[in-house]
Amino acid sequence: MIVTYYGKQFFKVQLGERTIAYNPIGKDSKEKGSRFGADIVLSSLRHPDFNGADQCAYGDRQPFVISGPGEYEVGGIFIKGFGTETKYSNEKKINTVFSVMFEGINLCFLGSLASPDSLSREVKEGLGEIDVLFAPIGSGEELSAADAYKLTLALEAKVVIPMDYEQTKGSLEAFIKESGENAETMEKFTFKRKDLEGKEGGVVVLKSA
Repeated sequence: MIVTYYGKQFFKVQLGERTIAYNPIGKDSKEKGSRFGADIVLSSLRHPDFNGADQCAYGDRQPFVISGPGEYEVGGIFIKGFGTETKYSNEKKINTVFSVMFEGINLCFLGSLASPDSLSREVKEGLGEIDVLFAPIGSGEELSAADAYKLTLALEAKVVIPMDYEQTKGSLEAFIKESGENAETMEKFTFKRKDLEGKEGGVVVLKSA
């Protein structure tokens, strides 16, 4: 599995020959996006910063788009979406938290979660045992570094990948300090299931491609 970061909350996850795009940046966003072909697009919030599914169509490759709560199965990839309340650009919105299960690896994507309290007990139970957690930190209306750390502890993720940290100066450093972990910084995160064994809350910082 290969994870690449494109800024904001935009990730490409390559699962063998299949590709998932998380929260691709739309062409109407003020943020700089990127284009590539994807098989599945997950969009957690209806906003140009996160719903650029059209940027992930390439030639005859048209992605299967999921933008809300529910349970889905696409080519052996099992996806659960859980609706949570949030606030973005001073507007109340519904944010979808995604769990993606593939070959025994559970990826949890929090999207634009505003508060740890937004995750009910039922949602936490539904997310299951998390291997890799994508967590927003310190971007205005999203989780603070302290809240993000508390939530990662509660969810007991093996590895945490911070996102959206470029928006607020010092938020990444604050999160790493809170976690007390020696963060690994890399261009891409490449791993297999066995690589996650024994890990507890390890922090992986991805540079924006």
